Amino acid sequence: MRPELIHLTAAGVSVLLDLRGGQLPTIPHWGAALGPVDAAEAAAIAVSDVRPVAPNAPDEPARVAILPEQRTGWLGRPGLSGSRDGADWSPYFRVAEVTVGDGESGLDGELLTLPAGGGVSIVARDATAALQLTLDVELSAAGVLRSAATLRNDGDTYRLDDLGIAYPIPARAREVLDFAGRWAKERTPQRRPLTVGAHVREGRRGRTGSDAATLLIAGEPGFGFAQGEVWGVHTAFSGNHRHYAERLSGGEQVIGGGELLLPGEIRLGRGESYRTPWVYGVYGDGLDDQAHRLHRHLRARAQHPRRPRPVTLNVWEAVYFDHDLAKLTALADRAASVGIERFVLDDGWFRHRRNDHAGLGDWYVDEDVWPDGLTPLIDHVRGLGMEFGLWFEPEMVNPDSDLARAHPEWIMQTGGRLPVESRHQQVLNLGIPEAYAYVRDRMADILATNDIAYIKWDHNRDLVDAGTAPGGAPGVHEQTLAAYRLMAELKERFPGLEIESCSSGGSRVDLGVIEHTDRVWVSDCIDPLERQGMMRWTQQLLPPELLGAHVASAYSHTTHRHHDLGFRAGSALFGHFGVEWDLTSASDADLAQLGEWIAFHREHRDLLHHGDLVRMDELDPTFWVSGVVSPDQRRALFSLAFLGRSDAAPLGRFTLRGLDDETRYRVVPLTLGDPAGSQGVPPWFFAGRDDTPTAADGVTPLSRPLGGRAGRDTPAPTGIELSGRALRRTGLQAPLSFPDRVWLLSVEAV
Repeated sequence: MRPELIHLTAAGVSVLLDLRGGQLPTIPHWGAALGPVDAAEAAAIAVSDVRPVAPNAPDEPARVAILPEQRTGWLGRPGLSGSRDGADWSPYFRVAEVTVGDGESGLDGELLTLPAGGGVSIVARDATAALQLTLDVELSAAGVLRSAATLRNDGDTYRLDDLGIAYPIPARAREVLDFAGRWAKERTPQRRPLTVGAHVREGRRGRTGSDAATLLIAGEPGFGFAQGEVWGVHTAFSGNHRHYAERLSGGEQVIGGGELLLPGEIRLGRGESYRTPWVYGVYGDGLDDQAHRLHRHLRARAQHPRRPRPVTLNVWEAVYFDHDLAKLTALADRAASVGIERFVLDDGWFRHRRNDHAGLGDWYVDEDVWPDGLTPLIDHVRGLGMEFGLWFEPEMVNPDSDLARAHPEWIMQTGGRLPVESRHQQVLNLGIPEAYAYVRDRMADILATNDIAYIKWDHNRDLVDAGTAPGGAPGVHEQTLAAYRLMAELKERFPGLEIESCSSGGSRVDLGVIEHTDRVWVSDCIDPLERQGMMRWTQQLLPPELLGAHVASAYSHTTHRHHDLGFRAGSALFGHFGVEWDLTSASDADLAQLGEWIAFHREHRDLLHHGDLVRMDELDPTFWVSGVVSPDQRRALFSLAFLGRSDAAPLGRFTLRGLDDETRYRVVPLTLGDPAGSQGVPPWFFAGRDDTPTAADGVTPLSRPLGGRAGRDTPAPTGIELSGRALRRTGLQAPLSFPDRVWLLSVEAV
């Protein structure tokens, strides 16, 4: 017996699918868990979702399926756009089969209830249009919904223009949050009301893009980190893609997405199929709750990094293209001395690569720069106990390269012309089997003959006129899948190999590429003031351990700002920690302090990379409070980030969330990085001392850095004990602080 209603439930979330009448599934409920539901209750919920017939509207209420159909009277964006020479453009699908994945708990009349991690595959057909549609719908154990559609053509050639997924959202979700940005300033939040019409975010860059929506969220007006129901959608694809939120004049609302197909990119012959990327839907009561579901979903994957994330040195901002063995070995010595665990050689190691004008595609170690190969450097790095990593840009080619001269037809192009250059490079067409094999074999040779544990995989230009010679048919779809396939092949051949997704910094950050990579480079901008915002919002999609976060030199080459080491390191702490700095020019004092930060990160990275993210809603736009709480709520680490000069001083009380109300905690300010300088701190910093100092004692300012190298007469803060409830409801007074400072708070159950 085929179920008419399917209830997916996990981790406080319910998704109810309505397949009654043999039609494509609608979702009468997606949100907070419904609890135990029987067939009668489920049917009543489905009926309660049916709208009345409005004047001057179709005589039957429009049925908005996961793949919306125009034939039902839905006049918003259709789920399927395509035709067979103008015919079969509005199919009528009828459900033929329902297959249940692992974990079926039994059929109760018309209702099938699936436990945590359950999923279904729904096959529907239209014999007249000669099309078959398969919808895969899953709810992970973390409560993350995802769906994909597969269209099979059973007739003459069918041109597919669009195939996408849509999720209904309730009428109370009337505000939209998504992200914009640009190079070196990725994931910039933007909010707007959801009004009649479509808020459409299209990515046509051939990669995810620095301005990608990332996660398009609709929620109750005024929603924040702590509360307000939110529903989000994410298209897990690294090529052209679409996200949208749409409200019709009748009040119907959906959020959706899918791959954005170029004209004629998908033509299905008889028996051929196209499958969409996974389109994720994430519900939460507040943005933190939504982020927790995504983080737990990703951490549960078999391929999620399990071992501690190695502290990484990338040498780009230390040497750029100036590769010199003596300099690099000295840099490795300094790196090892401060506790760095991975050394990554960036751009400039291969033939003809003395600047960014030439050499891309010539993946041979440059004999002039490296007469003995990379072995001397790798042996030195490995001898110091560090892993070795190497930079590649496999999908690109410089016109000034041996490869481009030998195979100009491998450059993506259309119209009998080369695309406009960007960064002096073109795109190598990995959709051509011979080009793919060349890159794969060259990379495999480098990996096989050298002890390389890690690839920084870059992708430094948008895909413009990205066609396949000689005909010029669009090829972004095939290029994206080929990049995924290449990553997968290399990982299969070299077990344990880790890959970082870098794309002009943070231009390839999505749930498609993260299936094949172990971290993303958040941005080419390492200015800590900019990184505070980029890390804060990239964590809406990915957990901290997947976000490359480095300490650069005091002078930022992207913004020309200067910042002290405490702010730089404190801003990088809550991520996959690393360094991008010429340590051979660092002072002994800086090296000592950097070593303390690295030691602190290594001591606490289990908490940082396995705990629950907490971001407090703003007390003041210049003051951000965030942190990570252990799963058992026994310990936490919070950051007080002062990002500017407030109109108010002192700022007043801030609160801490995510702790257990009934547990008492000791909150201790840490002096790592010496954030106070000569500024004053509130008395609670010393409330744990029997001889609590006061202003009359002349010791209220906290100036002693970690280790007591200065200000030895200033007592270390001992903090205060409060319940989790008191910390959540009443909070603590913020210290006075100069701008561009990070104060850390250790929170432990007593």
